[in-house]
Amino acid sequence: MIEWRYRNRLIGLAILMMLALVGVSTRLVYLHFHLGPGVDRGARITAMRQFRERLAVVRGKILDRNGNVLALDLVKKELCASPIEIASNRNAQAVAEAIGRILNVEPCVLLDRIVNRPERQFVYVTGFGHVLEDDQAEALRRAQLPGVFLKDAMVRSYPRGASLCHVLGYVNLEPERNGCAGIEQRWDRYLRGVPGLLVGERDGRRHEMYNRRLLEIKSCPGANVTLTIDQYVQYIVERALENAVREQRATAAWAIVERVRTGEILAMANIPAFDPRAFRATAPDAMRNRCIANNYEPGSTFKVVVVAAALNEKLVAPAQIFDCENGTWFYARRPLRDFHPYGNLSVADIIKKSSNIGAAKIAVLLGNARLYAYLKQFGIGERTGIELPGEEAGLLYPVSKWTAISPTRIAIGHEVAVTALQMLGVLCTIANDGVRMKPQIIQQVTDADGRVLYQQSPVAISQPIRPDTARLMKSLLTRVTEEGGTGARARVEGYNVGGKTGTAQKAIPGGYSDTLNMSSFMGFIPAEDPQLAIIVVLDEPSNDVRTGGYVAGPVFKEIAEQSVRYLDIAPQRRCPPQGEVNVASQPGPGVNLGI
Repeated sequence: MIEWRYRNRLIGLAILMMLALVGVSTRLVYLHFHLGPGVDRGARITAMRQFRERLAVVRGKILDRNGNVLALDLVKKELCASPIEIASNRNAQAVAEAIGRILNVEPCVLLDRIVNRPERQFVYVTGFGHVLEDDQAEALRRAQLPGVFLKDAMVRSYPRGASLCHVLGYVNLEPERNGCAGIEQRWDRYLRGVPGLLVGERDGRRHEMYNRRLLEIKSCPGANVTLTIDQYVQYIVERALENAVREQRATAAWAIVERVRTGEILAMANIPAFDPRAFRATAPDAMRNRCIANNYEPGSTFKVVVVAAALNEKLVAPAQIFDCENGTWFYARRPLRDFHPYGNLSVADIIKKSSNIGAAKIAVLLGNARLYAYLKQFGIGERTGIELPGEEAGLLYPVSKWTAISPTRIAIGHEVAVTALQMLGVLCTIANDGVRMKPQIIQQVTDADGRVLYQQSPVAISQPIRPDTARLMKSLLTRVTEEGGTGARARVEGYNVGGKTGTAQKAIPGGYSDTLNMSSFMGFIPAEDPQLAIIVVLDEPSNDVRTGGYVAGPVFKEIAEQSVRYLDIAPQRRCPPQGEVNVASQPGPGVNLGI
């Protein structure tokens, strides 16, 4: 009885195993041949053999105004390996040493990537995103190391290295290669193009079977963006800033060169700079475009707004005399001091000597409401709208938040914050006969076939002051660079220069620092018919003399004298601009606020 039961169990178990085997075999046949109702028996493409591949797209170029390439895509090589194959050949040490000799890398570093991942079929030997130099790639190709191969990679190249880095930005290492910062970010929708798509089938060795390709959509290259930047003017500015930071031991410096009549930016530079190809190793502070992203108190350069407004309202005349109180003036029981003590000064000399007290008295005469209105018309407290990301709006409090002494402090560039581009816009408005232009850094965008997708034209925003007021201001600002003016070190041989110096103490907890300041100079050239406007700002110069005229004036001179010769801007004959006033021959009414 026991033997019979045992035999029945064996038979039942055998039957179950046979049924299971038949079921598994049937399923395998079905999966392999797709033998199902309504399915074409000739279809052989399976999910395991079919692939979908995103085709790389060439990102558009960035060019300067003369067609020089500032950024472009290049096909480079990445070093890859198959750890399984290297492990099976048992030659990992030899492979690592051979690669190390070519790349000048310690073999132990390479071994860590190859030996410690023996189960993987693919690794980036030198890390994802690291491309080889052409000579290195060629040396590795000739070495023919087993288990090692080169893979094509599209990389963003910046032929001029760190030059113009804050304007250009960079591209990240994601497969989509998104633009980050600068032009690369703001104009990414044009530059990036449209990637293609490939759908096909691979054989058992993972090679594509071209006769089984199902779909191919070719990539659409990105558009090219042409800037208003001039590569050589940019070089002039960057070299001048590097010298200034080194000589003045400043923590940072930035400068802009703009065409007065059109608002086109010819150069925009910052020190410190960074290499866009090595952005991962760059400190965030070094990536900031200080020309548009740094809010700072401008100091005495701001006096041009107050004087221009008062002249435009006909509240003062160039020869009008103000008592500058021998260097100390109390207003609302708070002292205001001049860097040098002065007695009576004309409005023209208040600008030339940069008297704080004189400018403050003019602001009080102008009144809070009118002063605020002119500041807004000049663009203070609002973004300029330049085609770059990260622009700050500055800081201008509404009149309701002003204190009793606010107009006297705003007049000398305190209690207000600007960007360098905003401040340069004020000067360009005066130099352009009172017409405020929108600053531009984009000239045009064209597709791969040369069709224009976007064209920039000069845009007039407003006219804060009359043309006659602007011409008068130009003549007054020209006196700043004459002998005895605060900007004498900014003079350019053979040219008349108009401008204004600025030295502002930096705000610290509890007040203002006695040792840290922002030194700046902004000017236009030639003064009779301004073509270029330039602003230079140095942050925390450390030498004994740190005034804007002494520190930033010579940097302006270096940039201006090289730029006008390169751009073939001829000096004008010296004749009084229309509206110029002979201060000595026209004494003013002798207004003395005496507050």
